[in-house]
Amino acid sequence: SKQEEKEGASKKGARQAPVRGSYFGTVGCVALDRFGNIAAGTSTGGLSNKQYGRIGDSPIVGAGTYADNRTCGVSCTGIGEHYIRNAIAYDISAQMKYTKCTVQDAVQTAINKTLKPGYGGIIALDQKGNIAAGYNTGGMTRGMANSKGLFVVRIGKDPQ
Repeated sequence: SKQEEKEGASKKGARQAPVRGSYFGTVGCVALDRFGNIAAGTSTGGLSNKQYGRIGDSPIVGAGTYADNRTCGVSCTGIGEHYIRNAIAYDISAQMKYTKCTVQDAVQTAINKTLKPGYGGIIALDQKGNIAAGYNTGGMTRGMANSKGLFVVRIGKDPQ
């Protein structure tokens, strides 16, 4: 029976497929190819109880997603109105362009100085392959990988 199959799979340590529609939220990615091209993408489940017709930051280039080969690629998650008002994704690139700061410094400035506590998180990648992530919420699931063998998945705070 199907129930026995599920129990057998559980006992063997196999994972069951997620229940359709049981996961919501933002999925973002930033990638750098071997030619130096940066791409960023963001998909979102949207804000709970949002007003009909509301547009979030994910589809607005410069707010929730941005990429510039000269600086970085950025994908954001959080309360979209604040990312839109502050052009957060673009702002991270602009900080790097105008102040020559690192991608991590630019992400931390956006998280700690521009956004209010509890408003979201950011992943970013610069033109040299440096990876940055920051958030001011209870947690943010994220993964990082590169061609040199880095493969990391994190759910909560980074280890100190």
